[in-house]
Amino acid sequence: MGKRERRSFTDEFKRQMVQLYENGKTRADILKEYDLSASAFDRWVKQSRTTGSFKEKDNRTEEQNELLALRKEIQRLKMENDIFKASSADLRTKITVIRQNAHKYSVSAMCTILQVNRSTYYYENSQHSSSEDEVEQAIIRIFEENQRVYGTRKIKAILQKEGKTVSRRRIGRLMKKNGLVSAYTIAQYKPQKSPCNDSAIQNELNREFTKDEPLEAVVSDLTYVRVANKWHYICLLVDLFNREIIGYSCGPNKDAALVYRAFASVKGDLRQIQLFHTDRGSEFANRTIGDVIRTFNIKRSLSMKGCPYDNAVAEATFKLIKTEFVKNRRFESLPQLKQELGAYVKWFNETRIHSTLGYLSPLVYKQEALKESV
Repeated sequence: MGKRERRSFTDEFKRQMVQLYENGKTRADILKEYDLSASAFDRWVKQSRTTGSFKEKDNRTEEQNELLALRKEIQRLKMENDIFKASSADLRTKITVIRQNAHKYSVSAMCTILQVNRSTYYYENSQHSSSEDEVEQAIIRIFEENQRVYGTRKIKAILQKEGKTVSRRRIGRLMKKNGLVSAYTIAQYKPQKSPCNDSAIQNELNREFTKDEPLEAVVSDLTYVRVANKWHYICLLVDLFNREIIGYSCGPNKDAALVYRAFASVKGDLRQIQLFHTDRGSEFANRTIGDVIRTFNIKRSLSMKGCPYDNAVAEATFKLIKTEFVKNRRFESLPQLKQELGAYVKWFNETRIHSTLGYLSPLVYKQEALKESV
């Protein structure tokens, strides 16, 4: 058996392999799909998680210690810079500053900088926590005693009758913390405003939605879905060859990370994708997605501004998602949404017949097409 050919990989390729892994793609799939050795891949993951660099000189133990020491010093200087601003404030303000930064810095160090006795801080903080707990329990009690229909206005009024002056903002924050939503609150979707992508990239797809080969062109878009009382988002990657959903993801934020997780769920080598087409949303135009496009040598295509017809297949797919999957379902948690979306995508690809495919499912259509080409 001959020796395995030694190959070289760019740092960006290594970084993408690690990101695919950290975004849900299994180690076994990555090794198989990209023909990597286990030892090399495991080393990349370790390097990424320790120093963030794939250069050997950056992963030596001595230099790691120097880097950690430097970071610690920067953190200390940053703390002194942040905290020193409150050094001339009154005691209550100093206590508030320490409390708000306790998750980032040492309480002892902050007390020293602000010249506050630690015992004084802990006493005042315990008094604050006790008062906060009392108000929180009162809000929960009032909400439950009144058929779970009262909002912040009515709860504030009852608290005032009980001798407690609490702002509606504070009541709203504590209600949100405990998942208390008035029966009169109707969740309405508010589109997230984001700047339009003014890239000079043209519409290379040019509404040619019929393709002869798998992964010749992949289109993508996002839609929203209600989970409990918050809006979440779904991202799909659709192969125009057979309308198959080759990648998907869901999460609470409409951002590049959501799109990247969809790429990470794709089975196979991403270098096989020839063209990637989307609208001009900022979630598709950023450094994260740009790195994917460059690393895997994928040609980019963008719809014209304000023209949804340029991405008609993605739009049509999401219309099906909203009608068949979202409508008449109630999602109580993100894990539930992930599980049920995965089951729907499996059914969509393997079973659901499509009129545009001659009433075949995407996978059956693909199998039949590949047989004819042999």
